[in-house]
Amino acid sequence: MSHKRSDRLDAMSGKRTHSHQPRSNRPRPRPVPPLLLGAAGVAAALFAGQVLPLTPLVNPRYFPTTGAVLAALAGDLARAEFWRALADTLTAWAAGLSIAVAAGAALGILIGSLPPVRAATASTIEFLRPIPSVALVPLAVLLFGTRLPSTLLLVVYAAFWQVLVQVLAGVRDVDPVAADTAKSLRLTRWQRLAHLAWPTALPYLMTGVRLAATVALVLAVTAELVIGSPGLGHEIAVAQTSGAAERMYALILVAGALGVAVNLGVRALEREVLAWHPAVRGEAR
Repeated sequence: MSHKRSDRLDAMSGKRTHSHQPRSNRPRPRPVPPLLLGAAGVAAALFAGQVLPLTPLVNPRYFPTTGAVLAALAGDLARAEFWRALADTLTAWAAGLSIAVAAGAALGILIGSLPPVRAATASTIEFLRPIPSVALVPLAVLLFGTRLPSTLLLVVYAAFWQVLVQVLAGVRDVDPVAADTAKSLRLTRWQRLAHLAWPTALPYLMTGVRLAATVALVLAVTAELVIGSPGLGHEIAVAQTSGAAERMYALILVAGALGVAVNLGVRALEREVLAWHPAVRGEAR
């Protein structure tokens, strides 16, 4: 009865009673840093690569141990031929990506800014875009043989569509209200392009560059592997045909590390170019 009366008095006085529960003094577990988790995953993969070939499950002739692969990699790092092949791959990648980005951005802005041209080219783009670049290998060999231009043809063709499609989507995403305002202010076509279409399409362009950079590297190594043009892919093919499995896996690891470096570099460039964009500023916080 006294408890009910005290509750009624508390309600009439407007005071609230709180039941205090003792807090736990245990510290909250700290989250594991992603970098540490990634390092643990790499270490586990290397350990598995060292142990599995020593078991009956894997034939060491075709899957050598991690130690043997790293020893072959150390030997390659001391050879001038390896660095020459790496330079050839990077040259083909950089040149092909540069051509694809320049052509994709220019044509994307031009086609996207002119609705009649966009309508006229839509079916052609949708027809050509899905064609695999590897299907152009016979044409590349016929035109340029096993030289660098053959690799460039495949790299440019694959990376170009990544950039073009993204830029077209960016130009189409221009705010209609902003476009009408620009027209009412009588801005010229070049002014609308520079101050309206380009800032809107730039984030899409950087997404296209990020996708194209990875695709360009894949096609560069693939072209060297299939066509025989100089580069890491050609060295992988030579190691495979000569039965040097350790060196083949070592070169594959180099190609994978190169892909990771390219991805990290392009992402850093994207954050730098789009530092003004709200999404990038939100990530920085």
